[in-house]
Amino acid sequence: MEIKPPLPPFTLETATAKVQAAEDAWNTRNPELVALAYTEDSQWRNRAEFFSGRAAIKEFLKRKWAKEMDYRLKKELWCFMDNRIAVRFEYEWHDDSGFWYRAYGNENWEFAENGLMMRRFASINDLPIQESERKFRWERT
Repeated sequence: MEIKPPLPPFTLETATAKVQAAEDAWNTRNPELVALAYTEDSQWRNRAEFFSGRAAIKEFLKRKWAKEMDYRLKKELWCFMDNRIAVRFEYEWHDDSGFWYRAYGNENWEFAENGLMMRRFASINDLPIQESERKFRWERT
């Protein structure tokens, strides 16, 4: 059985660690790695898209990061209880024309006993920004 610590029920310390692990993984922009945090039948809502399963998650992430170039994400624990965590986040990216955006959103997560996420519901809004307005600067990888 796959196990992805920290495991529920969450404490402030373990919920914070789970959020940081998600931020770190998503910032790799590696769909194969990120998908390992989800159950085989994980259910997702991302904006107006609904899908389930690791294969669909990988395909979604490949499309996402092909479009959202130089993606950089920051997540913050909002609240937690038992096997659920809510986060707020913001991330920046640019398209292939060089236009920059900052996305703001909230996610609700529900975890299986083994620590894999079985449900992820994300609400996200994009704000066009100038490159000079960027908050998150990093070395290209």
